[in-house]
Amino acid sequence: MLKYYHGNEPGQTPGTLDGTWWEAGAMFMTLVQYWHASGDSSHNEITTQGLQWQAGENHDYQPANSSAYLGNDDQMFWGLAAITCAETRYRDASDGPSWLSLAQAVFNTQIPRWDTRDCHGGLRWQMHSWLPGFDLKNTVSNGGLFQLAARLARYTGDQKYADWATKVWDWMAGSPLLDTETWNVADTTSVKNDCKTNGNEQWTYNYGILLGGAAYMYNFTDGDPKWLDAVNGLLNVTLRLFFPPQYNKGMVLSEVSCEPIGTCNRDQMCFKGLLSIWLANTATIVPSTAERIIPRLQGSAEAAARQCSGGEDGTACGVQWYQNEWDGKNGIESQMSALSIFTANLMVQTTQDPVTSKTGGLSQSDSNAGTGGTPSQNSERPHHITTSDRAGAWLITILISGAWISMMTWLVWEW
Repeated sequence: MLKYYHGNEPGQTPGTLDGTWWEAGAMFMTLVQYWHASGDSSHNEITTQGLQWQAGENHDYQPANSSAYLGNDDQMFWGLAAITCAETRYRDASDGPSWLSLAQAVFNTQIPRWDTRDCHGGLRWQMHSWLPGFDLKNTVSNGGLFQLAARLARYTGDQKYADWATKVWDWMAGSPLLDTETWNVADTTSVKNDCKTNGNEQWTYNYGILLGGAAYMYNFTDGDPKWLDAVNGLLNVTLRLFFPPQYNKGMVLSEVSCEPIGTCNRDQMCFKGLLSIWLANTATIVPSTAERIIPRLQGSAEAAARQCSGGEDGTACGVQWYQNEWDGKNGIESQMSALSIFTANLMVQTTQDPVTSKTGGLSQSDSNAGTGGTPSQNSERPHHITTSDRAGAWLITILISGAWISMMTWLVWEW
């Protein structure tokens, strides 16, 4: 995977990948989990460098060189990487913000973007109104906030994070994004029709991000039936959809919306790797799910290993794990997904739950991190016009008109 990363080389920008920003956050998150599960610390230096560098001037993962085109989901993946560092006792940087404070900063900068003016709540996909997709509210942005809030609640014990996790979940369950009867998870909904319909594309990471968050809420609440029902509902559909029976009797993970027809783009090639990690987390902190999850993680890893046999040195990993030979695809995304499924198998072999501040977590908290004047989502949109606004507008109009009449009178007089 790291053959494709050059941010640690002279003249390069730490923490960046060619043509994508969010994937680097996912890559470092994967490396932290790999370190924790394997004990291999040889990549920790570049991981810390990248995660700290991209935190930006305000330590909220909105770096100046990327902020103009960031989506809420882009920022969120870096926040999830930061909370992963805190939960695995990955050492805080000696000369930078703590991992926990970075995760808190992402939460604190996203909450003001909660948009109640359209669809009664929810995060938009994009932060900025000039970006395509600003009219959409999507699962990965809202699900990311839900999962981050759930993990912050569990780590810190602060109820405000749990309250926000519940708020995001309940809004999604009341929207076309999440059906808690069938446990269908859609991809997007649009403010243009008041979020009445959805874009129902089926992606592994949408299910995974909600499943992971529900698992953390179940663990935080000591087994609240609401969250156990959510875990089981989401897990059952995930296993049915993304582990098709024709692939080794349902034991191999597939991105079914694009893999069989060969249309997966770079982003989509990452998705099932993310699901793999969240499945492993779920098996760990909701033990009743382990017997359903672990055999499928094992079957998928064995299949992925057969795919990681390509290229000149025999280490290029393909995309279609259900094929017995390398499928000819390679790139950082397919390498990342393969590393993730191998790491997920290492994770479930340990008995270590993600730590909290009370069970060995050392990362320092800053509940106000990231609150230094970040504009809210609503500040980019027109506000409701009041009587005082109208009065002010009339006053300005009168003043401008008077000045124009005076100027024209002077010009006529002079002429």
